[in-house]
Amino acid sequence: MPGERDLIVEPIGKHHNRGDFSCGYEALDQYLQKQATQDARRMVAAPFVLTRESDRRTVIGYYTLSAFGISLHDLPDEIVKRLPAYPIVPVTLLGRLALDQRYKGQGLGEFLLVDALKRTLKQSSQIAAAAVVVDAIDEEAAGFYRHFEFINFPDKPGRLFLPMKTIATLFTSG
Repeated sequence: MPGERDLIVEPIGKHHNRGDFSCGYEALDQYLQKQATQDARRMVAAPFVLTRESDRRTVIGYYTLSAFGISLHDLPDEIVKRLPAYPIVPVTLLGRLALDQRYKGQGLGEFLLVDALKRTLKQSSQIAAAAVVVDAIDEEAAGFYRHFEFINFPDKPGRLFLPMKTIATLFTSG
């Protein structure tokens, strides 16, 4: 990916120009432009933006992370049998992931996802999370996540998860 060393992911800040961001999904654009900094301030989501060291104002893409819990009964049986019988399993919610249309086709969506997974894995040693959960905005997004080994929830179309053990293996084997 060209210029990868120039890319940085950082918490959203006042200096980031969110007004020009357009990913093609109005809800994701509006969230970044109107809600993301409020969610960060209220500590209900942690938005991170992708920029370049050479231009830290322009938002190339973003994602949000939040603490979340899922019912043990929502998971596939083969996963359930490997977990303790807690009614709610702690996970990290990758609530939103979006890339400005001007930067599509350059591998930057993957770059954002990898950064989110690495950040989540690092934090999981201090704040337990059994998996990363996503709610795909459409089937194209669900396919993107499945490409990276995310697994569909059996009874919740569009909701997928990636076990933390799988994430750990991805980053320790390669």
